[in-house]
Amino acid sequence: MLKTNEIISKLSSGEFNDKLSYVYSTNGDVKPYADRYLSVINGYKEIFGEPSELALFSAPGRTEIGGNHTDHQHGCVLAGSVNLDVIAAVSFNDDNVVRIKSKGYNMDEISLDDLEIHPEQFDKAISLIRGVLRAFRDRGYELKGFNAYTESNVMKGSGLSSSAAFEVLVGTIVSNLFADNEVDAVEIAKIGQYAENVFYNKPSGLMDQMASSVGAVVAIDFKSTEKPAVRKVDFDLSKYGHTLCIIDSGADHADLTDEYAAVPTEMKMVAAYFGKEYLRDVDYNEFLGQMKNIRKKLKNDRAVLRAFHYFHDTQMAVREAEALEAGDFDEFCRLSRQSGLSSYMYLQNVYASSLPAQQAVAVTIALCGEILGDRGAYRVHGGGFAGTVQAFVPDEMVAEFKTRIEAVLGDNMCHVLQIRPVGGYRLV
Repeated sequence: MLKTNEIISKLSSGEFNDKLSYVYSTNGDVKPYADRYLSVINGYKEIFGEPSELALFSAPGRTEIGGNHTDHQHGCVLAGSVNLDVIAAVSFNDDNVVRIKSKGYNMDEISLDDLEIHPEQFDKAISLIRGVLRAFRDRGYELKGFNAYTESNVMKGSGLSSSAAFEVLVGTIVSNLFADNEVDAVEIAKIGQYAENVFYNKPSGLMDQMASSVGAVVAIDFKSTEKPAVRKVDFDLSKYGHTLCIIDSGADHADLTDEYAAVPTEMKMVAAYFGKEYLRDVDYNEFLGQMKNIRKKLKNDRAVLRAFHYFHDTQMAVREAEALEAGDFDEFCRLSRQSGLSSYMYLQNVYASSLPAQQAVAVTIALCGEILGDRGAYRVHGGGFAGTVQAFVPDEMVAEFKTRIEAVLGDNMCHVLQIRPVGGYRLV
């Protein structure tokens, strides 16, 4: 760790500007990014007092580019990290306790003598922290106490996965401080998923954590969740004259856990018909040949349609990556629009069946279609049901697009983002 005063001086004088420009994919003013780190240092000092030494960490939100609800069936995805992140100022303590204070939230305090599951803390950030710590201890690493203060601009409920970013942040801190960075980005992602599934009690695939942890744009094949195949894909939108926009639909974020959980549950019902656990292990032609009998046995047409979506969209993600690698952006956009239609019609995650009158995501998709026509691409983003829509917008249309979207949805609902080249990261 560096002396706190030295870090502040270097942030203020611009000595970290090149590093910040690289991490956040900006050729413009990096002062706002430096100011955020100065803010998180000040937040640390207000809560924990003046530290002699500090370390600064970052973990990004993620955008799902291809493969909607395919990861939990061991399928393929295309995803990337974005230039919104959760950052932390961290220093050691001598208390055998981990304390993490996130701006706007209460302090989470965990004794390293108690890394058991606490059911009363399901759905709370403290359970994610405890799960990450437990995973490192189970891997044989000796943990010590530390204090951390965090700030995030990854919007909750945005589909950019603020929870995965937080998990990856904690994993990156622990790997750096106590494991000599021996735990790589893929393993940190798996640790984050473990914390979310087991300690937080929320079913999830591995895509969110993987995209946040690895960084840049990655094509991931989850045939083996123990050793997923990950490769980076060149995805320079500026080269193709397009901009990434994430649109907050303004949907009511009621408790939609049951809606999310029904997707993998129903897909697994179809897989079980063939004696398999995941759709990845089911032959598509056999599925088509048995569709009549599947419908008769399951009495659940939505499950059949969701399986239909999986088979198409997992291949769509592969083809999207291939199109980008071939430099065929028009084909990528065509596939992205096709993927969006599959999510709408077959996956059916554009609105919650329990709240049929609330269709903010569908309205947002309609607006995108009206503005863009056959240019660029747009689709439901992330888990769906509520939340966000992703759009790839021609550069010359961005101002008009943002204005017309926000005229209906409200100010600051259309976010113009960049893909960043790194995932979980120690700045200093």
